[in-house]
Amino acid sequence: MQQLLTTALTGLTLGVVYAAFALALVLIWRATRIVNFAQAPMAMITTYVALVLIDAGWSYWLGFTVALLSGLVLGALVERFVVRFVSGKPEINAVILTLGLFIVLHALAALVFGSRYRSFPAPFGLTGFQVGGTTIALTGFGVFTIAAVGVVLLGLVLLFRGTDLGLRMRAAAFDREVARLLGVRVGRMLTLGWALAALAGSLSGLLIAGGGLVHPSYMDGVVVYGFVAAVLGGLDSPVGAVVGGVVLGLSLSLVSGYVGAELVPLAALAILMVVLLLKPGGLFTSLRERRV
Repeated sequence: MQQLLTTALTGLTLGVVYAAFALALVLIWRATRIVNFAQAPMAMITTYVALVLIDAGWSYWLGFTVALLSGLVLGALVERFVVRFVSGKPEINAVILTLGLFIVLHALAALVFGSRYRSFPAPFGLTGFQVGGTTIALTGFGVFTIAAVGVVLLGLVLLFRGTDLGLRMRAAAFDREVARLLGVRVGRMLTLGWALAALAGSLSGLLIAGGGLVHPSYMDGVVVYGFVAAVLGGLDSPVGAVVGGVVLGLSLSLVSGYVGAELVPLAALAILMVVLLLKPGGLFTSLRERRV
């Protein structure tokens, strides 16, 4: 029972981290209908921005805030000066472009920040809580991670379901010409979508780095698991991204704890294949028949 509890709590924390990255993918998909494979190195760069400030003697929370703002600005700049050049072109062009950005940002980070492993601090304890003389696998930083992702999820739900801004962003993503005819500033909405997605991605980078080691490739594995989590829940559903991340984290933790850590990537692939075969739109996406 103790092992099961430890495995479940570890999987919950890990799943919430995957959910944070999946939320960034869902946000940019809902705002622009693009899957941004460069989200991981963008988050990595903003994490390094926080680390530089912290190493210079500034507080963790100042570095945390500046990193999030840096992500907001970086996302807007990438959309405005890179992605916009393939706007209106076949969708595969944007996918290839984000893959190219993945490589370029990796190389730039290695040149600017170096390739060595560097320790990243955590604002809260990394020791499990004591319950009745037993240490459980839930730390103060884990609680902070869960709370932070919950706040982001609530913000996204309110944005897309309760505000005119969210409605304009979705209209710009689904049909740009009709949105323009209705008075929507499509360019601004796309830029805002990329900026907000990069902010959410920056949060995931900071949560993954907390209490661990960072280097230019430390986010690469999260791309795979975050994408699986987003597909599992549905690329159009923020709630689905969180549920998908938690389900994936718990599943992979159980596989690692009871079967073998070497089978974790295979288990993630199996989950992805099952979802694509049984419900391609994801667990929280409803597909409707439409006459054209």
